Amino acid sequence: MGIVGGVMVGHFVLLHGYSGTAEMIRPLAEKICPKEWQVCDISGPFPHPKSGNAWWSWNQNLNETFSQDKLKELKVSVAHVLNLLPKEGPLIIGGFSQGGAVAQELLLTEVAHRIVGVLVMGSKMVHPLLLHEKLMELSPKKMCSMHGERDEIVLFEQGEECANLYEVGGWDVTRMHHHKGHVVDMNYISQLKDWTSNITQR
Repeated sequence: MGIVGGVMVGHFVLLHGYSGTAEMIRPLAEKICPKEWQVCDISGPFPHPKSGNAWWSWNQNLNETFSQDKLKELKVSVAHVLNLLPKEGPLIIGGFSQGGAVAQELLLTEVAHRIVGVLVMGSKMVHPLLLHEKLMELSPKKMCSMHGERDEIVLFEQGEECANLYEVGGWDVTRMHHHKGHVVDMNYISQLKDWTSNITQR
């Protein structure tokens, strides 16, 4: 994977949210994946109590903070994703809710230099200070933030804080706001496909 016919080619990694699976989010990933790119399927390493998978445990307390136990689980999840990523080539990474947080954590790892785009949907940052420092070091790329104004799980303001941090780092930030809650607004599919496709143009 690299440059084919003047177009960048790589892997698109879209991580699911709490209680989701790679199979559940793959249809969305396929719809917005750039042409000639490959979707990389990765499910969270922790089984959800009822169905699906998770990236860390959640007691559904909307005001919970990241305890040491949850940070340990997050570390396991990041290592899990790194182990399953293709070993070379450009990456567009993203995710919904928990998946969006894990995707951003990849910017703090050895694959940061391969990441050419970050898609964050209904999510927030886990380590904003560390991420800020890393974004100031990295060559600016593209970031897209989708967030619902009625999101009661991850507040709209938290999504804006996330997007603002990338702007401070010099990244090209696209915002997609909708009037719904903690969901991916499927009305933005064409705009999301345009956003990922624009990244690949050299």
